[in-house]
Amino acid sequence: MSPAPSAPERLLLISPAFHGYWRSIGDALARRGYEVHTARYDAYDTVGDKLRLKATVELPDRLHLPGDRRTAERARLTDCVITRMREVRPHRVVVIKGDGLDQRFWDALGDTPRILWLYDDLHRHDYTDEFLRQVGPVVDYARSETDMLRARGVDAHFVPNAFDPHRSEPTSRRTDEIVFIGSGYANRKELLTHLAEHDLPVHAWGRDFSRHPFDRARTFSWSRPPIAASREVPLERAYQIHAEGAAAVAIHGLQNGHAMRTFEIPGMGGVQLVDRDDVDQFYEVGTEVAVWHDREELLDLARRALQDRAWGERMREAGRRRTLAEHTFDHRLEEVDSLWQD
Repeated sequence: MSPAPSAPERLLLISPAFHGYWRSIGDALARRGYEVHTARYDAYDTVGDKLRLKATVELPDRLHLPGDRRTAERARLTDCVITRMREVRPHRVVVIKGDGLDQRFWDALGDTPRILWLYDDLHRHDYTDEFLRQVGPVVDYARSETDMLRARGVDAHFVPNAFDPHRSEPTSRRTDEIVFIGSGYANRKELLTHLAEHDLPVHAWGRDFSRHPFDRARTFSWSRPPIAASREVPLERAYQIHAEGAAAVAIHGLQNGHAMRTFEIPGMGGVQLVDRDDVDQFYEVGTEVAVWHDREELLDLARRALQDRAWGERMREAGRRRTLAEHTFDHRLEEVDSLWQD
């Protein structure tokens, strides 16, 4: 008689709610055979939750009122995650960022195998080198940060961001717009405004661009750049917008690693205009993505995307083919899954 198949290992994925990337990671882990459970440590799912956060934490901080509200909120989030961990009793834990949790969470983990995955710049976290040396394998999305952490004695591994082909289907619809989706940092607003001032059809999505009263209120800002703008969209719709535009602009600035957009734009069959020469570690520049170095070069590439459809279509096809072959979450989770220290 054949032995009964063993039950899959329970894996708890602890992640911020940021754009639902936890879902892409969790699904890829499930395809690797895990029984995946999730805990989104900063999920404010209801209007009441969002209003409470604004009223008790964000607005007082914005007004520089006395008192430490962040510590209390971090403690509340940590309590929720610890409760979830005790419910699941995981065999393994993957922590994405984890910057909203206090030390009690790491103490509660005990000797449970864990991997800490940083898909944002290291300086945005408050982890010490001593903590990172002890926590176990650390995954970093920037090669430069990975090298730096290894030099400091951290068990660090470079795993870049990725694209999820299961989130949305490619589209043949075209809008003849130069599109951008993301936060409205000053350099991004300046670059997009420059394109619009030269009569290019620029369209940006995001709370920092939207003129909706609610978005102006929650960003504590009334000012907006003089470009066409829309409200935030779900990740699935963002994927489609990148494919529909004549070109999609990727603006990193001082960011150390490559953002998700680096892989999402070509993954959806979009024409990516990106500001990083080191994109050549992932894509062939000129045929799979286009690189710009200043606003005039960006202007020239945007004009070409609008005028030379054949060039754009070749880039769409080549970029998507490369992404599906090498840069999906399934590829990344295969790398992460090899790092366990049991």
